[in-house]
Amino acid sequence: MNGYEFSPLGDSGIIIKLGNQIDEQIHQKVINMFDYLRNHPFDGMIEIVSGFTTLTVYYDPIRLFQLGNDYPYEAVQLTLKQILVQLASTASKKKNIIEIPVCYGGEFGPDLEYVAKYNEISINDVIQIHTKSEYLVYMIGFAPGFPYLGGMDERIATPRHCSPRVKIPKGSVGIGGSQTGIYPIESPGGWQLIGKTPIRLFRNEKDHPSLLNAGDFVRFRSITAEEFASWEEG
Repeated sequence: MNGYEFSPLGDSGIIIKLGNQIDEQIHQKVINMFDYLRNHPFDGMIEIVSGFTTLTVYYDPIRLFQLGNDYPYEAVQLTLKQILVQLASTASKKKNIIEIPVCYGGEFGPDLEYVAKYNEISINDVIQIHTKSEYLVYMIGFAPGFPYLGGMDERIATPRHCSPRVKIPKGSVGIGGSQTGIYPIESPGGWQLIGKTPIRLFRNEKDHPSLLNAGDFVRFRSITAEEFASWEEG
């Protein structure tokens, strides 16, 4: 692994930039580093946060002083460089694909017809295109459990609403520009709603509340309204 840059974030953070564009290969480097640090935290590490092309590492400078490091930032940078070199020869992990059932259209997807008309295709075409791809989860943010997904086909790209809705039901699946996403909780939003999933993306009673994590892949599967209802009841 090469082509990385370090920069400080205050007196207790360091940003590792692993690329200059959003793509799957660069993000895989981010995830490899994230997974390694999560499973092998160094003494003094507090938290790690992954982004599209960056990984931010927060550390305790006092703890590093106690360990004999007069310059905590430089010590952390050296540790991270050693890990990056080690990971350069490590094979990428197997894809973790999570299937998300979606009931498209009707009350669940009030904007599905608009997305079809905007792109001059049929409603069935929108559904088929949306369900054929595998979407990489680049990161979780905006709202608890909200996945930033990459890989949507440009044939169904549609601008956001000019005036966002005040309330979008949790589980709603939408399109905003060239991205698709899932609202894990009820919230305002301006995306074009094409369907809804009965799956809970954020489960605050769990030790790991987010169903999806950066590095996962999502595949959508179309279900009927009857299947949606039985899923909710179950």
